[in-house]
Parts: sequence; C-alpha cells; structure tokens
Amino acid sequence: MKSPLAALTGLDSPPRHRTATEFVEAALRAAILDGRLPGGTALRQEEVAHIFGVSRMPVREALRQLEAQALIDFLPHKGAVVTAISAEDAADNYAIRMALEPMALGLSIPTLTPDDIDRAADLIADMDREPDPGRLGELNRRFHMSLYAQAGHPRLLALTEQQLASADRYIRFTLAARGRDQLSQGEHRAMLEAAARGDAETAVAILRTHMATAARTIADFFREREPRP
Repeated sequence: MKSPLAALTGLDSPPRHRTATEFVEAALRAAILDGRLPGGTALRQEEVAHIFGVSRMPVREALRQLEAQALIDFLPHKGAVVTAISAEDAADNYAIRMALEPMALGLSIPTLTPDDIDRAADLIADMDREPDPGRLGELNRRFHMSLYAQAGHPRLLALTEQQLASADRYIRFTLAARGRDQLSQGEHRAMLEAAARGDAETAVAILRTHMATAARTIADFFREREPRP
C-alpha cells in the first residue's frame, strides 16, 4: 500500500526556509492542514527524513513544533501521529458549547469579582503577546472560564471546561490555517467590558455571535479541505 507520505516526495526547499527544521515543519504543516496527511497518519522519523533528504534531528524538532500546535500527537508505541479531526465532531462540540457557555456566562456575571475581571483582562493581554500558537488555545480556554467562574454550578462548569478543552485542537487548527486574528480579540474585549459593568444580556449576545462565527470558520476550514470534483 502506498504511504500517505508519498504525497510529499519531490518537494524542494523554498529559499524562505532558513533551516531544515523550518522546511520540514512548514511542509508537514501544509499537508496536514490541506488534508493530504489525514488524521491518524503515522509520521515515522526515518521515513520523513528520507523523503525530505535531511537527518532525523530536524525532523524530530519539526515534529515537536507541530505537537505544540496540536497538529500531531505523540502516542505510546506509535510515535508521532497526525491529530484526528472531523467536521462532524467539530459541529457537535460547538453545538454543545452553544448550549452550555451562554448559560454559564449569564449565571456568572452578577457575582463576578474584581479579581475575576482582572484575571480575564490579563489573559487577553497574554493572548496579544503570546508568540506560540500552541499556547493560544489554552489561554483562550482560561479566558472564557475566568468569566464563567462564578456560575455557581460545579457540574455545569466541569462540562463547559471539558468541551472547551475538546475544542482546543480545532481552535489550534484554525489558528494554524488562518492566523491569530481568528481569536477575535475585539469580541473578547467587548464581552469583558459588558461583564465588568454587569450587563449580562449584552455579554451573552456577544458570546453567541463569537461562537457562531467560530463554528462557521471551522466548517469553512473543513469544506476547503474537501477534494475538488
């Protein structure tokens, strides 16, 4: 059976890549994002090194960078494997979040503390400064959870955080494909401002718009990966 990595043969290193690691990371990243390397594909270091004509060291570093972006996972007894994602799973995740998060935010806002507001503001600033796309999903989750912190229903918050954690890989795929503007920091700031003045209705409306936009963005991402007829 032909290896999925065969689609990468014959590539030349573009001049803009200063190192072998940059070249391997960029080539694998593009192939993962456009679907040439589907979820579950094993990325064996020896095979990747052979295809790109490099040693294993830059391959190893490139794989670590891709792991930080949540594009691959390191699994026991398997090594590096392309992260499995699907349009159906993403749609389910956003549907569940749309049911949970507006409720959590609406319940939380009346009892948010100044410390909660300050923490959320600090996390927005952290996202603005963070150069590592691998951490942006985590910071985004922490920002949202800081605004839901006073909802008063531990199981609701546990389910909400679970779904946000599940969404992290989709957020990172979107950021890798379309850039950090997809974080919609303007909506984060507007939601925080509404929460700080106790305007739950406005904050929840902004959150719903924010999540609906994110759901459409990931749906578009999957449509772009579909083979052309």
